[in-house]
Amino acid sequence: MQIARNSVATIHYTLRNDKGDVIDSSDGREPLAYLHGHGNIVPGLERALEGKRAGDKLQVKVAAEDGYGTRDERLVQDVPREAFPTDVELQPGMQFHAQSSAGVHTVTVRDVGADSVKIDGNHPLAGEALSFDVTIDGVREATREELAHGHVHGEGGHHH
Repeated sequence: MQIARNSVATIHYTLRNDKGDVIDSSDGREPLAYLHGHGNIVPGLERALEGKRAGDKLQVKVAAEDGYGTRDERLVQDVPREAFPTDVELQPGMQFHAQSSAGVHTVTVRDVGADSVKIDGNHPLAGEALSFDVTIDGVREATREELAHGHVHGEGGHHH
C-alpha cells in the first residue's frame, strides 16, 4: 500500500538542523505513526512521503517555509515580569505555554530583566532548514475514528 491521504504511515526518522545536529529521532523508540494529509507532520516532509511504501528509505531536505515556518519578529515581545509565576527563577531558554486568541502556544524566554521578560513565540525550529532521514515502517488504512479525529490513535499516535 502506498502512503496517500487518509492512510496511516509509521516512520522511523532522524531530524537534523542546518548544522547537522540531531534535533530529534525515533532511534530506540517506537516509530512515529501519523495520519497522512491532515497536517500532523511538517508540510515538506508530508509531501515527500506521498506515494512511498513500507521499506522505502529517503533523505528529505525541507526549507523553513515548508517546515516550522519562517521567523516572525512580531512574535518577540517584552512582557511584564509579573505575568510569570513568582516561584520560578526565569532563565533564557525556558519554555511556557501561553494562551492567546489563536489558542495555546509555546513561548521561549529569550532574556530576563528586572521588570520585563523578552519572550519569543516562534517555534524553536522556525527559520531553520531541516533534514530528515526516514525509513517507512508501515502503511495502513486509517480507521473511521482516526479520520473523524484527524490523528492516529493507539500505538505511536495520540491517546485520549
